[in-house]
Amino acid sequence: MLAQTAAIIIFVAMFILIISDKIERHYVTLGCGALTLIVVFGLIMHSGSAIMETLNVRSIFTAGFWYSTEAEESSGINWATIIFIVGMMIMVEGMARVGFFRWLCLRIAKLVHYRTVPIFITFMIMSGVLAMFIDSITVILFLAAVTIELSRLLKFNPVPMILAEIFCANLGGSATMCGDPPNIIIGTSMGYSFFDFLTNTGAMAGISMVLVIFYFYFVFRGELRKKEGEVDPSAYPDPKDAVKDKKGFIISSCIFLCAVVLLVTHASTHLTVAAIGVFISIVTLAAAGRHIPEVLKRVDYKTALFFVGLFVVVGGLEQTGVLNAIAGFIGKVSGGNLYAMVAIILWVSAVASAFVDNIPFAATMVPVIQGLASGAQLNTLAWALSMGTDVGGSATPIGASANVVGTSVCAKAGRPMGWKQYCMAAAPATAIVLVVSMLFIFVRYC
Repeated sequence: MLAQTAAIIIFVAMFILIISDKIERHYVTLGCGALTLIVVFGLIMHSGSAIMETLNVRSIFTAGFWYSTEAEESSGINWATIIFIVGMMIMVEGMARVGFFRWLCLRIAKLVHYRTVPIFITFMIMSGVLAMFIDSITVILFLAAVTIELSRLLKFNPVPMILAEIFCANLGGSATMCGDPPNIIIGTSMGYSFFDFLTNTGAMAGISMVLVIFYFYFVFRGELRKKEGEVDPSAYPDPKDAVKDKKGFIISSCIFLCAVVLLVTHASTHLTVAAIGVFISIVTLAAAGRHIPEVLKRVDYKTALFFVGLFVVVGGLEQTGVLNAIAGFIGKVSGGNLYAMVAIILWVSAVASAFVDNIPFAATMVPVIQGLASGAQLNTLAWALSMGTDVGGSATPIGASANVVGTSVCAKAGRPMGWKQYCMAAAPATAIVLVVSMLFIFVRYC
């Protein structure tokens, strides 16, 4: 009982410190992870096995970690998730260095003849599609920057467009295993493939995307048609100018396509996401040549460290039996009814993710739903958890990292986006997606 109490106190303290944003979040999770290892496992439980199972280092040196024909259950630090995310970060930084993302944005704007409403719609679609394969933070960083640039040239208010891009990035990320960190955690923990997500959460995201595009168009159509001055066509940027290294641009595009193919086929090739992440990072660095230090310097290592500490803290809840108790409580409340369990998982995940980081929430809930069900029912709860955590964060400016990045870009450009403005547009859109997802799950799985 003492071990459970200590694990819960550390977990709650971690969440409060992350929300307060006073200390960098990787320091918070690493500090709380160290407390879990020392206080909970060491001083209270006197369990060396709990420490080893939570650190989970031995799994990296097994063949199944890199090449596997079936899911391997593990607890503690999910090294496959961490290695894959770092690998994709390196690839993205390699693409950014040569100007790939800015070129893509400007190319699409040129194709629609720099008209505001078509740019609004195509940028929403592009945001969703890119976020299926690339971290949503990166997608929003480049999309928002280009949107600000175009807004100055075309004389429109960029805030509605950036808000819609943020939402679509979060929605697009829910469609695939590599699109959003919670999905990577769910996929690697349960042995799901890229195609598993695409045919389940991807179907929900696709239906929702159509409705969301119509929704945002009707909400913002008045703002988008307002002009704040005359437009000089000669000032339109040329997409070619965005490319900093033509050879590197071609190579980076090929590497990106290779990554997509490997992710789509990894269920057939049996290469794990960890193996794919390492391969893609090696190829990217080899292509970067003398620019390797520049690429590595820009990688967000703080996020990887954040994951390490997070998984240790969640491991404390798992080893002390807290997560099993939560699973039992949800099962008791729902009475074992699958409809009730889906609704609870989906909406609780969404509401929680609107105010707290969805990554630790997803990491916490994966063993909970594993304790609730098995087989087909477990798969159903996994899709509910995925959509709840991925989409719920869209409702508020702090619900997901992409939201924070997008609103920060607006503020720096002199166009601050307040809570009221953001929530009045994003919260109804979030509700639309959640209702669509719940009905889809009920009809298809229950």
